Amino acid sequence: MTGWEDSTPERSYNRTWEEIEEMLVKAEARMAEWKSWFEQCQRDGDRDGMKEGARNFKALEGVVKTLKWTLGEKGVPHPLT
Repeated sequence: MTGWEDSTPERSYNRTWEEIEEMLVKAEARMAEWKSWFEQCQRDGDRDGMKEGARNFKALEGVVKTLKWTLGEKGVPHPLT
């Protein structure tokens, strides 16, 4: 066991739909910023920067998909599929 598995997290369930939608807008904007960063690094030949941009872009893709799924957006499959 790693330690985190044996405790149940305390959740308040007090987020509003507006807060979740706001987070989605921010995540989509940040995703666009990382895509631009990747493209700039690609033009500059900065492979480390490209890796950073790609990694963060892909992470935010998961965040966006999860938030859309949480909001019940039509056509968005379960985030773990």
